[in-house]
Amino acid sequence: MPGKTLAEKLLSEKSGSDARAGDYVEAQIDVAMAHDITGPLAFQTFHEVAGEDADLFAPDRTIFTIDHHAPADGVQAANNHNAVRDFAAKHGANQFDVGDGICHAVLVEEGFVKPGDLVIGADSHSTTYGGIGAFGTGVGSTDLGTALATGELWFRVPQTMRFDVHGDLQDGVYAKDLILRFIGDVGFDGCTYKAAEYTGSTIESLPVHERLVLSNMAIEMGGKTGIVPPDERTAEYLERQTGNDIDLSDAFHSDDDADYESVHTYDATELAPQVSKPSNPENAVDVTDVEGTEIDQLFVGTCTNGRYEDIKIVADILAGETLAPNVRMVVVPASKSVYTHMLHTGVFETLTDAGAIIQNAGCGPCAGYHQGVLGDGDICLATANRNFPGREGSMDSEVYLASPATVGASALYGEITDPRDIETNRYDDTIFAEVLP
Repeated sequence: MPGKTLAEKLLSEKSGSDARAGDYVEAQIDVAMAHDITGPLAFQTFHEVAGEDADLFAPDRTIFTIDHHAPADGVQAANNHNAVRDFAAKHGANQFDVGDGICHAVLVEEGFVKPGDLVIGADSHSTTYGGIGAFGTGVGSTDLGTALATGELWFRVPQTMRFDVHGDLQDGVYAKDLILRFIGDVGFDGCTYKAAEYTGSTIESLPVHERLVLSNMAIEMGGKTGIVPPDERTAEYLERQTGNDIDLSDAFHSDDDADYESVHTYDATELAPQVSKPSNPENAVDVTDVEGTEIDQLFVGTCTNGRYEDIKIVADILAGETLAPNVRMVVVPASKSVYTHMLHTGVFETLTDAGAIIQNAGCGPCAGYHQGVLGDGDICLATANRNFPGREGSMDSEVYLASPATVGASALYGEITDPRDIETNRYDDTIFAEVLP
C-alpha cells in the first residue's frame, strides 16, 4: 500500500480507522463554528435533533461570531444577532459580538484551532484553518446543527492535489498571487471535494498570515480543504499569538510515497502579480494584462487579506500620499485586534490621511451587505476572495481580485497598477506582535 497524505492521516486519526481517499468515515470534531447568518438555522436543527434542553457536544470548543451583518443593517439581522447571543449564553458557548472580528480571524487569533484539529464551520471559507495545519472545512447549517449535538460528522476522505512551489517570490508578489495562479490553472471547480496541499521551499518560507491566504481560497477551486503542513514556524506563530504552547507531535505530514491525485509544480521566481478579472476567481492573469484599467473603488479586507500585515502593506504604499482623484477606498480589518494595532502603530492615521474609509471589523462589503456596496457600473479592485456578478453590490458592477500590494499601488493612480513599480515590504510573523504603547 502507498503511504498516506496529510488529509488521509488526519481523518484516519479522527475516525479511528485506516482511512484512504474515497472512503466514508464518521469523524470526531474538534472545533465547530457558525456566525450570524448560518447560526440560527443550525440552532433549529440542533433543537430538532437533540431537544430544547440538550447540551452542546463541547461548549468550550464551540464558537459563534456576529460578523456578517455587523453592525445590524436591518431588523432581521438584529434578530439574528439576538438569536446567536441567546443560544450561546444558554449553552455556554464562546460568542464574539459585533466588531470582534471575522470568524476565521478570531478562531486563529484566540487559539481555538491548533495543528492536527478537525474543524467545521458553517461558512465556506472555513478552509482557512489549514494554514496552521488543521483540516478546516465548510459545512451546511443542517450538518453543523447535527454535529453540535453529536460531536461527529461523516466525511468522504478526499483525494489530494499537491501544489509544490520552489524559489523566491519577486518583490511585490505575495501568497494572494500564488493562490490566484493556482485557481487560474486548475479552474474554479478543478479541486472539487479534494484537499489542496501546499508544499515546497516557497511555502515553507511564507509567514503564517500568508499561508492562511492559500488555505482560505482553496474553496475558490472547489477544495474540501487546503492545508499547509505545520512546522516550527507554525508553532512559534501560535505561541506568540495565543500564549499557548503548541505540541507538533499531534500534527500530520504526508508520507514521501503518498498517493496524490495530481502534482502541480511552480517556479516562484517566474510568478508575476496576478489579477482575477470579472466575474470568476479563475480568470487570473498577469497584472500587465489588465494594467491601466480604471477603477472606482478599492476594497482592503476580508478573511483573506484583512490581517494587520496586509493592511500595513497598503498603508506603507500610501504613506504621505493621497488616493487618486475620484477613487474611494474602503478598509475593513479582519478583527478588533487588527483594528487596535492599526490605531496604535499609525496605520489608521496613514490610511485616513490618504482618504480611506475605515470600518469596524467584519464582512460587510465582501458579500455586498453594507459598509461600501457597489453601484451600477462601478469597478472595484479588492483583496477579497470572490468576484461573481453582484458579489459586492450591483449586478452591473465589476470586481477584480488582487493582493494588498496591487490594491495599494493602484490606489495611487486610480487604475490597476503593477506593484513591482512601487516599493513594497514583506512582513514576517512577528509584526502583529509589536509591543503596543
